[in-house]
Order: sequence, then structure tokens, then C-alpha cells
Amino acid sequence: MIDPKVVSLGGGHGLAATLTALRGITSEITAVVTVADNGGSSGRLRAEFGSLPPGDLRMALAALCSDDEWGRGWADVMQYRFTGESALGGHALGNLLLMALWDIDGDTVRGIRQVGNLLRIVGEVLPMSLDPLDIEGTFNTAYGRKIVRGQVEVATTKGRIESLRLIPDNPRVTPQVLKALEVAEWITIGPGSWFSSVMPHLLLPELAQAVVSSSAKRIMVLNLPEPDSLAEFAGSSAADHLEFILQHQPNLRIDYAIVDPAAIEVNSRLKGLVEGLGGELVVAALSQTPGSYHHDVLKLRSVFSHIIA
Repeated sequence: MIDPKVVSLGGGHGLAATLTALRGITSEITAVVTVADNGGSSGRLRAEFGSLPPGDLRMALAALCSDDEWGRGWADVMQYRFTGESALGGHALGNLLLMALWDIDGDTVRGIRQVGNLLRIVGEVLPMSLDPLDIEGTFNTAYGRKIVRGQVEVATTKGRIESLRLIPDNPRVTPQVLKALEVAEWITIGPGSWFSSVMPHLLLPELAQAVVSSSAKRIMVLNLPEPDSLAEFAGSSAADHLEFILQHQPNLRIDYAIVDPAAIEVNSRLKGLVEGLGGELVVAALSQTPGSYHHDVLKLRSVFSHIIA
């Protein structure tokens, strides 16, 4: 049986969970990673070198490492984070390795592939854009209308989100991403931070159009409910997540939406929204433990297997 070709859009821990789940089903995986992070080690390196933020790319590479002593060992090394108050403090070694390779010849994709070869990854990891991106959100707050810029700033602003956009407005899409979408049989979207990991893919015009017009079947993995202290405002419910996407991409169609029962509110609009998009709502227990807001990769793999098989 030929492995199905899957393109996964996202970033951070959410994309890593999706990739870890999918790698047990197919080796034909292309991870398309957001490049809007401006916090932590990635933010510091981005500010200093004017590069793409490497952190989400590093996490995707580690998630796809070869399932043997070599791959898992190097993945652990890539994830190692320096401690202390020195200039290295807080930096992940994998971030520094990616920065070094990009600094050597300026070829972003080749540098990522070199690290992928070191980890002997399954599939491929690509940045969604060759340009580092910023996110700008417009909020309606208790103190009036407020516009904030930056992934961290948008994620932590309290108020009703009205709109979201990328800066620059029309950045360069990584050409290899468009080629992967042309031949994809399945596209997964989410889970993850709706502002910084999911929405950026659907705000970049050329990439969004490629997703919307693709002949591939689309699977949306909706987030688990988060504590109020962690949740972005638009993430108050799974239905809110979906409506926020449709506000920016009304032509998007999905075939399946996967959701944990804990994320479905009483009298939820979610089922009607999904069916209105021509899709099927798949409800399944997905959390690592009761009350956890992290997806269990084995449970997610089981659901993917039933859909994709």
C-alpha cells in the first residue's frame, strides 16, 4: 500500500503532536511551520539576525526524527536548552544549529534539510514563508479599540479580537510548500495557538489560496479547552475557533473536524458549522489526561487512522 501524502499546517506543540501521530500512519509527511514567533529563544535570535524564528521548525524536526537510538538521541540534543544567566541561557541547541546553517549560506530550506538528514527524519519540514512574519491584531477592550503587534503581544492581550493580519501583507511563500500542496491527498490544520500557529497559514494569500483550491481532503484538529489564564480570547470554544477562521477565509471547506467532547459546549454551534462546510464532525477523547489541554498522540493517531485509512 502506498503511503498517503499529507501536508500538516501549524506550529509549536500542536503541530508536533499532529506530526508524531501521523508518522505512525505515513512517511509522506510535509510539515509546514509558521514563522511568526517573537518570544523566547526564537524571538531573541530573530531580533539579532533578522532570520526566521527557528523554534517551531526545531520542534517539528524533533517530532519527525527516526524512531531509533540515533534519531531519538539527536532529537534530545536538539531540544536541549541552556540554563543560567549567560548569553546562551534559554537558547535551545537546535535553534543555534539552524541559525549557524542559515548563516553559512543563507539557504533556509537547505539548512532545515541538513538538520533533517542528521535526525534522519520521516518526511520534510518547511517554513510557510521565507520571510519572518509579524501578527497584528485589532481588539475591542474595556479601554477601547486597541491594535497590537507581535505573536506574544497578540496572544496576551485581553479583549474581543476583531481581526488579525500578517505583516508584511503578502510575504513570499516557500515554493516547496506550494509544490507539496499540489500533490497532497490530505491536509491537516491545527491544533495549536489559533493566533500564532493556525491562523497565519490562512492569512498568507498565496498559501491560503493553495489550501482552499487543493483537491486534497482537509482535516481540522480543534483545540482542547484551556484554562482562562492560558487561552487566547478567540479560543473560548471550538466553535469560536472555526468561526474566526471563516471570518478570514470564508471559502475554506473542510472534510473532517476532530474535537474532544470536553471542547463541545452545551447547545454548541459546532456541528452545524462543520456540516455547513460540507464536513463531518468527529468527536473522540483526545486529551492526555482528564482536564489536560495537550493532545495524546496515540489517541490522535487512532482517529487519523480511521479517517485516512
